[in-house]
Amino acid sequence: MEKWKKRFSRRTRVEKMLDEFTVKSAPAWGFFALVAVYIAANVFVNLTSASEGFIIINNQRVMHRTLTGAFSSIDNLCIVMLVVLYKKPGFIAAIVALLVQFPSLLIRMIQGNYSVIPGFFTNILMIVTVSILRAFIERSASFQAKMRDQALTDRLTGLPNRFAVTELMDGMIRKNEPFAIALINLNYFKNINNAMGQQAGDKALVQLADRWQKLAESGKTGTRDIVACQNGNEFAVIIRDYHSEEMLHRSVECYAEALKEKIVIDDSDFVLSASFGYASFPADAKDSETLFDNAYAAMIRAKTTDHTGYICRFTEDMIDSGQAIETARRIREALDKGRLFFKLQPQFDMDHRLRGFEALARMTDENGNLIPPGDFIPVAEKSGLVERIDHEVLFGATEFIGRMVKKYHSGVVLSVNASVRHLLRNGFVEEVKTALERSGLPPEQLEIEITESIMIDSVEKAIDCIHQITALGVHIAIDDFGTGYSSLSYLNSFPVDVLKVDQSFIIKMHSGEASKQYVAAIIAIGHVMNFRVVAEGVEETDQLEDLREIGCDYIQGFLWGKPMSPEEAEKLMEAEWKHSQTQK
Repeated sequence: MEKWKKRFSRRTRVEKMLDEFTVKSAPAWGFFALVAVYIAANVFVNLTSASEGFIIINNQRVMHRTLTGAFSSIDNLCIVMLVVLYKKPGFIAAIVALLVQFPSLLIRMIQGNYSVIPGFFTNILMIVTVSILRAFIERSASFQAKMRDQALTDRLTGLPNRFAVTELMDGMIRKNEPFAIALINLNYFKNINNAMGQQAGDKALVQLADRWQKLAESGKTGTRDIVACQNGNEFAVIIRDYHSEEMLHRSVECYAEALKEKIVIDDSDFVLSASFGYASFPADAKDSETLFDNAYAAMIRAKTTDHTGYICRFTEDMIDSGQAIETARRIREALDKGRLFFKLQPQFDMDHRLRGFEALARMTDENGNLIPPGDFIPVAEKSGLVERIDHEVLFGATEFIGRMVKKYHSGVVLSVNASVRHLLRNGFVEEVKTALERSGLPPEQLEIEITESIMIDSVEKAIDCIHQITALGVHIAIDDFGTGYSSLSYLNSFPVDVLKVDQSFIIKMHSGEASKQYVAAIIAIGHVMNFRVVAEGVEETDQLEDLREIGCDYIQGFLWGKPMSPEEAEKLMEAEWKHSQTQK
């Protein structure tokens, strides 16, 4: 029982912290303004209903009584807005406002003024209406709170997860509030799992989470801290209200020192160590994605030293600029000499019917050796070459799929990635339009995949660009969803059709029930928002069965299809077409 109380308490704190940056409640003055408008409109209802006067409109005599309905409508609108915008206080105010009218209406009816009978029954109907509305709002709020909890909380430790941390960071960045993010990776943690079993490892993580959470709440670090569980044996601490670099470093040291106390698991003592890397906003990065990357680079540097529990602050020299320059040169050469091409990875529904393909950029060096995408794509993004890569893949893949659609009368969907930088560039929409016109591919069979980081780079411009794309009939997919860079409030503003669950979560589905439930939560969020969900990186039958059980719509991965050449993709489409012909 105590365990669940702790988790509930933590989740409440998580929500409160997020509300500080993400929730925009209706202003208090609006409550009083609505009440004032309601009272004024109600006075006019009483005056006009009893008046024998008139006004002249277009040379026509209009009795004051005819305006009663208009003022009554304003009354009702104020009542509804109070309930919707101000929840319980608004509901109480609305009910009180409606009930206090009954004595006056009854007295006037007794006095023979039967013109108030419609108002009497209108008030009764409004009481019923707002009561139903309030019940519906409460039920929706309860469901949203449950979904929010699943999306923002690590199921094992009860701490905020990567998703919640990114929401908090985005909120502080929008407010331009300085802060630091420290990433903590436990050293040799797998030894506990190997020696004692995963259940013992989970107990160790819970104990450590409790210890660090208590430290953060005690204020002993001298800063305002938020402890989070990133993934398994990786934690994070958001640090606020530090006044110097020394104070920031000392705060991180407090968490390292807390590891010196042993952890007891099933009567066995363990002493853990960890590597710490941290970076700060705005000194080291201007967005949460880059800040995470920099803190991660610092943590990796700490992990490669010979010092146990080493703490490393991010510096620019942690980025291997020399290697990046050489990779950028090879990318330019590949683009100029036609060594950059695309492959197509099929997507299927849960009954193994072909949905479509994702076009993936591939590149070879001067010797014909394939260069892993993870080596050249990040460099291309930082050097500005990603726009040329996107262009080559977009036009090449649409031209090929356009021909296949005409040849096999196919309804397959082509998914093409668009980097944030490329999508926000002026002319991107025209580029998509030109690709469609040249290829003859129907717009509804093209899907542009964007990453969650679009939601913090330039939200207003992104929304405008995406609306222009969807106006062409093209669909939008959020790629690698769940890695933690999005805001639910922004996501709701995008005309998205598809969410793609990052393969890192699919791979870890069998590491514990919490990992499986996290994927289930992402799928549920997608379905609540009326999106279809594609799971990436599906490689095992067990993963497929779990995804089918929790309601995933489509899968993509080596289990049913590796990235293939256009020739192989055509053979697959031909086989699908022949199969469809035999079914007729």
